[in-house]
Amino acid sequence: MSEEFVLTNENYYTPEANQKYMSWHTYVDFCGYLGLVGCEARALARINGEYDQEPTKAMLVGSYVDAHFEGTLPEFKLKHPEIFTQKGTLKAEYKLAEKMIERCERDDFFMKFMSGEKQKIFTAYMFGCDWKCKLDSYIPGVAIVDLKTSANIHKSWDVAGFGRVSFVEFFGYTGQLAVYQKIVEINTGEKLPCYIAAVTKEDEPEIEVIAIDQLSLDHALNEVEKNMASVLMVKNGEAEPVECGKCDYCKSKKVLTKAVSMYDLIEE
Repeated sequence: MSEEFVLTNENYYTPEANQKYMSWHTYVDFCGYLGLVGCEARALARINGEYDQEPTKAMLVGSYVDAHFEGTLPEFKLKHPEIFTQKGTLKAEYKLAEKMIERCERDDFFMKFMSGEKQKIFTAYMFGCDWKCKLDSYIPGVAIVDLKTSANIHKSWDVAGFGRVSFVEFFGYTGQLAVYQKIVEINTGEKLPCYIAAVTKEDEPEIEVIAIDQLSLDHALNEVEKNMASVLMVKNGEAEPVECGKCDYCKSKKVLTKAVSMYDLIEE
């Protein structure tokens, strides 16, 4: 790979950038989180540009909101014409995105947290490789804020070994912000408080600003560090990737060799 590669907003999500840099999204592809099983085979295929997941309607609603706050809505509209009618208005199932945006923007406290520099890129060397991150709202010397769209911010899950957890833990957001915090600290020397600015995809969107405590961030970062040696062995071609056998990627690659018992279909 060329040594002159410079990470930009335009090439941030390209296979070349994903091969050169580790990111939180690549890490969870490998290792998963409480609400997602990791899959080394899927992660490697995505890094190499051989696999990409088709966005669902719920994902597109969230991406529309993200693009608005990023200031990239015109580009998003060009990339996803399928969400618009022939008259150029949002189709009914996507109009919720505008309602979510409006709800966020009429709350001064919420918008204070979203007032930072948008999509600020940082890179840093840690845990044996180069990392990249892009911050939704970076307020220098004050805070790191990540915008999240969620079905419901009050839903919780029972997870063996962890007890009852919120959507923040279930979807790995604590780990994501822990990685962001460390990368920013390496660059600036400052360990900044981390927050989630959340808005729900409900008919009446609910908003919340959620503070992530430092103990949880530290624990999540330790977990990332502990897993990175095995991740890098697969990413660097020193070990064969293991298939999880359950994700959409594995289902698409599944080859039948024998019949199974109906009792084998029951998963614990």
